Amino acid sequence: MPADPYPGPVLDLLAAAGDRPVFEHGDRAVTGAQLLSLVRRCAAGLRAAGLGPGDGLALRLGVTPEAFAAITASYAVGARVVGVRPGLPADQIHHLLSQDITAVVTDASPPPPTPALSTLPLGELLDIPDDGSLVLSGRPDDVARLVHTSGSTGRPKACAQTYAAMNAAWNARPSAWPPVIRELASRLQRYLVFGTLSSQVMMEYGILTLAAGGTMVAADPPSLPDAIAKHRATASVITVPRLYKLVAAQRTTPSDLSTLRALMVSGSPIPASRLREAQEVLGPVVFHGYGQTETGMISMATPYDPPPSVGIPPDAVDIEIRNVSGEDGELYVRTPSQAIGYWGDPEETAEVFVDGWIRTRDLGHFDTDGRLHLTGRTREVVIVNAELHYMGPIERTLATSPDVAEAYVTAAPDEEQGEAPHAFIVPAPGRTPDLGALRDLVQDRLGPACVPVTITLIDEVPTAPSGKPDKRLLKPPS
Repeated sequence: MPADPYPGPVLDLLAAAGDRPVFEHGDRAVTGAQLLSLVRRCAAGLRAAGLGPGDGLALRLGVTPEAFAAITASYAVGARVVGVRPGLPADQIHHLLSQDITAVVTDASPPPPTPALSTLPLGELLDIPDDGSLVLSGRPDDVARLVHTSGSTGRPKACAQTYAAMNAAWNARPSAWPPVIRELASRLQRYLVFGTLSSQVMMEYGILTLAAGGTMVAADPPSLPDAIAKHRATASVITVPRLYKLVAAQRTTPSDLSTLRALMVSGSPIPASRLREAQEVLGPVVFHGYGQTETGMISMATPYDPPPSVGIPPDAVDIEIRNVSGEDGELYVRTPSQAIGYWGDPEETAEVFVDGWIRTRDLGHFDTDGRLHLTGRTREVVIVNAELHYMGPIERTLATSPDVAEAYVTAAPDEEQGEAPHAFIVPAPGRTPDLGALRDLVQDRLGPACVPVTITLIDEVPTAPSGKPDKRLLKPPS
């Protein structure tokens, strides 16, 4: 465990990089020393604004060296950091900014309105000259960041990770890398970053790239495969649907992807046949990860692990398989940098965080070689573009329509999104539901990812022998 508080390990990486370029943004090549100077200036700006340990700090940032510096500086002053992803519905943004937030840092121009909160333009924070000093104020037991789940319930759950847990992460410490991370790190010479560095996954692979001696390369918008070819990228993060599209594009109109060595895929299962197809078309580049917001990475398959496993979990990750039925059971997990609970939600915390373990509510087993296989879920969820959404809120939203007597939602594989929700509606007596209006209702309340791809009218829901609804018998139209 590093002696300095987080982000000490990240600052050490920047210092060690010195004059080596670590971040490319357009025509700019920013060195480790220059990025470290940006961190010091931004931290001084945050302190001048009165921010320090325990203060809630929301970040609405894009993909620039200054955004990386702002995130790192927020940890340096000991704040509780909340990343606000682009594209969130207004009500979810309001919820995130109402969770004991002191100020909002943004690089948007003009800054988005944040009533009753102090808005700090990133450019103004960087106006303070660099005096070469930086004090790290993070306290081990303080919450360093809140990483939010998808918010399909209307209120995203905030996974609270302490400064001690951040320090325990292995991505900034090569000496702690498990074999799969060591293999991945060897391929991160030019890591394509896009969207927002407030993303947990985007930022953590960025830090791994620093530790591997590589360079982050900004690409916005992240058009694939063009961005890979244009920036000579060796690695990028990709969702399962975008992986399918990339494979299809390479089959029909191939681009020069000769530099590509790693695509980090997570968030959705990949059928073994599709993974083999990707390896056939793209080469041995797919690293298929399994993890949760609550845990961070649990396991990762290299391109050489036989599908459909998600690889051999690192030694530092503990997994117990409980409530076994047949070959499979529910996975309970402990990781070095796991969250301590959900911010402001003791009931849900008690349900998921159990005696130091995290209940994943995923089903799986180990094969004889120690590889982990995922086989199902104990909860009703649909994973759309790598984001988990619960079916219950979709069903309850649909049922608020006076035209709907009962609503049921299932998940099915989807070429565009990985998985997609499908709805089955029992109409209210004498009513004819307007399917477009039902889709609008879901979009307005829960966001576009929760909108059912199909809505099927049924006379009644099929039942199991127990008399309870059996949604396994509800099949989306082909």
